[in-house]
Amino acid sequence: MTDIDKQSAKPAAKAHRNGGNKSPRRRAREFALQGLYQCRFGGQDEAAAEAHLGEASTFGKADREFFVGLLRGARAQEAELQELLGPYLDRPMDELSPIEACILLLGALELRQFPETPYRVIINEAIELAKSFGGTDGHKFVNGVLDHLAAQLRPEEVAARQKQQQP
Repeated sequence: MTDIDKQSAKPAAKAHRNGGNKSPRRRAREFALQGLYQCRFGGQDEAAAEAHLGEASTFGKADREFFVGLLRGARAQEAELQELLGPYLDRPMDELSPIEACILLLGALELRQFPETPYRVIINEAIELAKSFGGTDGHKFVNGVLDHLAAQLRPEEVAARQKQQQP
């Protein structure tokens, strides 16, 4: 690699680390997190949150259908999702960080409603959301809760993954 090649590769690598090359589904998750937060804690309804976020300059790069499915699904099934998460929480849902609560709801929804997405991808995406938007160690909490929930909701997939990892 020449010096010129190295210099031109640096901006691309930096852009990737800073999210410049985010997938449409990752962007959809980020917008869904923002929309769910606006609905739960900002008093907006789904339509207003969808309209507001749809005006963002980067929204065109998001998977709109996935975004809508996440936001509407999390709102419609919020009570059921909270019930699923409850046994794995160390405190009531309303005492969690608002961001972590929203991330857990979205992760639980994905684990339950999107079987085509591997559970490890869902958990990793939730961890990345927590690292980007949550508190210092919130990602560890999100990881632990969703890992336990995945074992409940997708026992065959989790068992197969664990079997692959054994020496």
